[in-house]
Amino acid sequence: MSNGGFSSRNGASGASYINGPFQNPITLHPSTQGYIVAQPSSTMTQSKAPLLPAPDNYNFKLYQQAPPMSLYQSPSGSSMPSRSPEGCLEPFAPFQTAVNNHRMLLLPTPQSSSTPPVSNSFCQNLQQPRSRQYEGHTHMGNEVSPNPALGSSLTSMAYSLGTATPPFFCNAPQSPGPPPASASNLPVPAGPYPPQPGQMSKPASTAYPSLEPGYQGIEGVPKPLPMHPPTQPYSSPPQQYQQPSVGPAQLSPSLSALSLQSQTPEALRVVNLLQERNLLPPGPVPAPTPCLPQDLQKLNCSPEVFRSTLTSIPQTQALLSKAKLPLGLLLHPFKDLSQLPVVTSSSIVRCRSCRTYINPFVSFLDQRRWKCNLCYRVNDVPEDFMYNPVSRSYGEPHKRPEIQNATIEFIAPSEYMLRPPQPAVYLFVLDVSHNAVETGYLDVVCQSLLDNLNSLPGDTRTKIGFITFDSMIHFYNLQEGLSQPQMLIVSDIEEIFLPTPDSLLVNLNECKELVRDLLKSLPQMFTKTMETHSALGPALQASFKLMSPTGGRVSVFQTQLPSLGVGALNSREDPNQRASAKDVQHLSPATDFYKKLALDCSGQQVAVDLFLLSAQYSDLATLGCISRYSAGSIYFYPSYHSQHNPAQTERFQKDLKRYLTRKIGFEAVMRIRCTKGLSIHTFHGNFFVRSTDLLSLPNVNPDAGFAVQMSIEENLVDMQVVSFQAALLYTSSKGERRIRVHTMCLPVVNSMSDIFAGADVQAIIGLLASMAVDRSVTASLSDARDAMTNAAIDSLISYRTSVLTIQQPGLLAPACLRLFPLYVLALLKQKAFRTGTSTQLDDRVFAMCQLKYQPLIYLMLMIHPSLYRLDNLTDEGALNVKDRTIPQPRMLQLSVEKLSREGAFLMDTGSEMYLWVGRNCNPTFLKQVLGVQNYVTVPLNMNQLPELDTAESTRTRAFIGWLREQRSFYPVLHIIRDESPLKANFMQNMIEDRTESALSYYEFLLHVQQQVSK
Repeated sequence: MSNGGFSSRNGASGASYINGPFQNPITLHPSTQGYIVAQPSSTMTQSKAPLLPAPDNYNFKLYQQAPPMSLYQSPSGSSMPSRSPEGCLEPFAPFQTAVNNHRMLLLPTPQSSSTPPVSNSFCQNLQQPRSRQYEGHTHMGNEVSPNPALGSSLTSMAYSLGTATPPFFCNAPQSPGPPPASASNLPVPAGPYPPQPGQMSKPASTAYPSLEPGYQGIEGVPKPLPMHPPTQPYSSPPQQYQQPSVGPAQLSPSLSALSLQSQTPEALRVVNLLQERNLLPPGPVPAPTPCLPQDLQKLNCSPEVFRSTLTSIPQTQALLSKAKLPLGLLLHPFKDLSQLPVVTSSSIVRCRSCRTYINPFVSFLDQRRWKCNLCYRVNDVPEDFMYNPVSRSYGEPHKRPEIQNATIEFIAPSEYMLRPPQPAVYLFVLDVSHNAVETGYLDVVCQSLLDNLNSLPGDTRTKIGFITFDSMIHFYNLQEGLSQPQMLIVSDIEEIFLPTPDSLLVNLNECKELVRDLLKSLPQMFTKTMETHSALGPALQASFKLMSPTGGRVSVFQTQLPSLGVGALNSREDPNQRASAKDVQHLSPATDFYKKLALDCSGQQVAVDLFLLSAQYSDLATLGCISRYSAGSIYFYPSYHSQHNPAQTERFQKDLKRYLTRKIGFEAVMRIRCTKGLSIHTFHGNFFVRSTDLLSLPNVNPDAGFAVQMSIEENLVDMQVVSFQAALLYTSSKGERRIRVHTMCLPVVNSMSDIFAGADVQAIIGLLASMAVDRSVTASLSDARDAMTNAAIDSLISYRTSVLTIQQPGLLAPACLRLFPLYVLALLKQKAFRTGTSTQLDDRVFAMCQLKYQPLIYLMLMIHPSLYRLDNLTDEGALNVKDRTIPQPRMLQLSVEKLSREGAFLMDTGSEMYLWVGRNCNPTFLKQVLGVQNYVTVPLNMNQLPELDTAESTRTRAFIGWLREQRSFYPVLHIIRDESPLKANFMQNMIEDRTESALSYYEFLLHVQQQVSK
C-alpha cells in the first residue's frame, strides 16, 4: 500500500486498483483512541480521516482529480480542501483480488458532461503499463508512486459520502495523543447524574453514576434544558393522493404543508445526553416513519426489508456533507414474509428507458400512460395491464397488485432465462481427519441430514453428492443400481480429477436409499483414522469441477487449518498480542487462492457455505473468502466438541436444521435502482459484483442482508420525493424463475432540521459498522475506531451549529439521535473492534463477517444486547401470540447498576442468551423456574430451562421462546451464576460500565462533549 492511497495487488488478473479522491461525512480526530485510556485534553489536535471503504473485486472506474471546489471548516477552525471526482473512466479486470467484498464507483459531477459513457464490459488483460497522473500519484501499470508535490497537501481532507475521499489516512501524520490518565482526572462537567426514581441505592459494581473518587463531590452540573411537550411528528393533515392523476413528482403542495419548519417534532426534541439517564425505550427501537402523505406512506416498503439511513433525502450533496450523516440503504431482500403477492403475467410492465418495474409510486397521466418515478419517462400501459386479476375489472390499471404493493413477486416469463432453470443441487464436503472425527461433528451432520433429507428444498430433479477429505480426496459413487455406496479415493491432490463424473451427483429421489446408507455408515468409516492433515484446497477444486456444469450449493465442514496442497496455510496468530496490540494484524487474507476460486465458482453459479468447527486458530480471514465472494454463508463454532461443549452442539444442530430446510434461490442477480440524481457507489455483503450495479448471487437465502452507500450526484431541487427499487431475479428450488421487487419512496428536503428529523439511528449504525469493517482491513483497527467516534462527534457538531438556534451548555442531541453515542461506544466494545481485551483472531474476524452480512434486525442485538429482569414477570402488558401469553418486561440499560443480587436477569446478544442468577435470588424463582432448591444447587453448565407446571415457568419459557422465534438462527441459553466461567462474557456486554481498557458511557460522553465544544 502506498502512502497516498489504497493499492492492492490482484492475484487473479495481475491488475491493481487505487481508491480515488472521495469526500466523506465522517472525519477523524486523533488516532490515539484518547477516549479509551487517554485523558481528553484541550491540546488534542484535529487530525481527520474518513471511514473509507476499500475498492472491490471487479470493474473499477477511476476518475481524474478535479480542482478544489470548496473549503470545509473543521470544528477547530482549520480549513481543509475537499475535491470532487471527475474525469476519465477506465475499466479494470473483472476477477481481481480485493481485500473487501464490495465495489466503489466514483461518479463524475454534473460538470463532466464530456466524460465518455461508463463501459460495463470486462477488460480481461491489462498488459501494457500506462502512466497517468491521479490525485497526487503517478500510476504506471500496476504500481502507484506518490507525487511529493501533491501528497502533503491532501493529508487532512474532510470527506462526505459519495463525492471526494482522501485516500491518505494510512500514513498521514497523526498527532500524538494526550498523556495517559486515570479516570479520576478526566474533565467532568458537573458531577454525577441526579438520582432517578427506582434507582438501586447500592450498585452491585462500578457504574457511571457511582464514579470513582475523582468524579465525586464535583458541583455545577448544567441544569436540564426545558423540554418541549411531546408533539405528533409531521402532524399536519396530508393532502389526498389521487393515484390516477397525480404522482410523487407532483406532490409539492402536500409536502410543503408537512414542513418541519413550522413546529418542533418529537424527533428534534433537544436532549442533553449528560443529564438524561434513561434514554432507552422500554422495547425495541422503532424505525422512523418518512414524512410522506398518508396515502403514499401506507404503500411504502416495510423497514424490515428496505431501510434508509436518512428518511428525508437532502436536496444536494453539499447539504448532505454539511449534515455529516451517511446516506445509504440496508436491505433484507429475500426475507421470509408472511404475506407476499405473487403475480403471473405474460408480460411484466417496466420502464422502457431505465427498466424500472412498475410500482405504487409511478404516476398515471391517464389510463393509457404512466410516468416512471425513477427517470420520469412516459410509458404506454400495455393492453393486458388494463385488466385487474384481483377485482376482475377492466380499465383501472392503478388498482392492480403491482400498484398496490411495494413488495411483490413476479413469476418470470421465458425472456428472463439465459438457460433452462437449474435444479437444486447440493454437495456436502466433509473433513474426516483425526481432529475432525474427535470433535464428533460428523455424527451430528449425518444424523441431521437423515432427519431432514425429505425437507431439502427441491423437486423431482434435485441432486445430491458427497466428498470427504483428509490428506486425500474421497468421492462416493451413488449410482442407481448399486447395492451399496462405493468410495473412490484420489491420492494425487496436485492434479485433482473426477474419477466417475456422471455418478457422483445423483438424483435424490432415485437414489435416496443409497444416500441413507452412506449417511448411516459415514461416521464409523473414519473412527480409527490417524490422518492429521487437511487438504481443503484440493477438495474445493474437486467440488468446483463437479458442480460447474449445473451450479448449486457446496456445504463445507472444516475443523482445522488446511495443511496440504493448494491453499495450505500457516498459523499467523500470536496469542501474546491478543490484548496488548493496539492494531490487530492479519485481518486480510494470507493467500488469494480462496478468493480466486470463489470468483470462479460465482461465474458457474456455485455458492460455497463454510462451517468452521475448531478449537484452534483456523485463519477465518483467509478461508472466509470462499464464501464471501461466492455469496455463501459462514458459520463458526469455536471450541466445538459434541461431548465437552453441549451448548455448541445444540446450537450447531439447530442451525443445521434451519440451513438444510430454509428456502433457497439459485442463479440469482440483484440490481438496485434509484431516482435520477442519486447514485450508488459501494456495496456491502457476500456477493460478486458482475457489472456496475449488478450483484451476482449464485445462492440467495432468507438470512442474508446487504448494505449500500449512496451519494447525491445531481441536485434534487425540482423533486419532492425520490424512490429506490431493489429487484432480485432468482430460480426457486422448484425450478421457477422469479423476480422479487421492493420499492421505497422518501421525501426530499432542503433544511438541516428536516434531515436530522429523519435520521434513522439504527440504520446509520448498521451502515457505519460495515464501513468500519472495511476500514479495519484496508487501514487499521485504530483508524476504524477513530472514524466511528468521529461519526458521532461530527454529526453532533453539525446539529449544534446548523440546527440549534439557542446555544446551551451540555452535550445536546436531537431525540432521534440520542442513542447514537451509546451505539458507537457499543461498537467500540464489540468483539470485532475492541482492544485491550484478549480476543482470538478468528472470533474477531467472524464478528466482522457478521457485521457485514447480518440483516439490521439481528445486527443490533450483536451491537447492543437487550437486558431484561425475569424473576418478577407478570402478564401486565403481555402480548397474545397464537393463544400464548408472552410477558413484555422492560428493557434495561447495560450497566451493573441495573443488576440486583435478589433478581435474575436475561441478556440477549443475538446468537447467545445469558440468564444470570443473583446470589440472593428469590427462592420461588429458583424452585418454580429453574427447578433447584437454592442458589448453590444451580449447575455451572446449565443450558435448558426445565418444563415445570408452574405459572412462573410458563411465563419465563414463553418469553425466551418468543425471543428465539424472532430470528432465523438459534440462540443458546446459558444459565450462569457468579462462579460460572461464562460470567465474564455476561459482564463484557455491560457496555455502559467502565473496564480496565475502555471508558464508561458517561466518560465517553465527556470525551465527545469536549470535542464538540472545541
